Amino acid sequence: MPSGKPAQSELLISARNVHKTYRLGRILVPVLHGVDLDVKAGEWVAVLGASGSGKSTLLHILGSLDRPDEQDGKRGTVSFHGQDVHQQSAWVQNEYRNGKVGFVFQFYHLLPEMTVAENTALAAMIRLGRFGYQKHHHEIREAANTLLDAFGLGDRLDHRPAELSGGERQRVAIARALMNEPEILLADEPTGNLDSVTGGQILDVVARTHSERGLAIVMVTHDQTVADRADRIVSLESGRIV
Repeated sequence: MPSGKPAQSELLISARNVHKTYRLGRILVPVLHGVDLDVKAGEWVAVLGASGSGKSTLLHILGSLDRPDEQDGKRGTVSFHGQDVHQQSAWVQNEYRNGKVGFVFQFYHLLPEMTVAENTALAAMIRLGRFGYQKHHHEIREAANTLLDAFGLGDRLDHRPAELSGGERQRVAIARALMNEPEILLADEPTGNLDSVTGGQILDVVARTHSERGLAIVMVTHDQTVADRADRIVSLESGRIV
């Protein structure tokens, strides 16, 4: 497991000329207008913008959950270690989403029927498949338990999400995002569903993870206080970097 924060020199992920328009019935809704963004290895970047500015759409495209549109016959690019993610095979894109990127969302997206430990191990289960998971079950469970213990949830392993507070659920979601030891964490308003005190505690967890693991982070938020925790702030207004 990586330790220590790397020198912020290597370009990890780079978005160029990213456009996105959604169709709602007969109406076209432009969301992103030629966005460029670079993130270096080990860098924490906050994308600050109001609701509707395109923050979540940008995050989804960076994580290959969505694709950029063509504009004037050219499609925008998202390069990871110099390789255009959206030009890769489906298998390579799946490996990127499951192994290189960790996702954290505002509403946790924990499975209610699974325990805390099972939810945390889910990312590894998806990446390895049924047989791979069965073969490495004990190692995966031990890794999940270790992460949860580090996040102060060692006594919640067999609890279900409904038995947790909002802050505890978000810590489980962060642990799940780290299961496959990603190189970059994409966080979509991770404190937006929490009160200020609990949100501050979650940001402390993120900051500690950033420092100890040398993990790159792109966090989108509408809150200046949250953005101020990052190494660098990028403002997004009406689908454009300003």
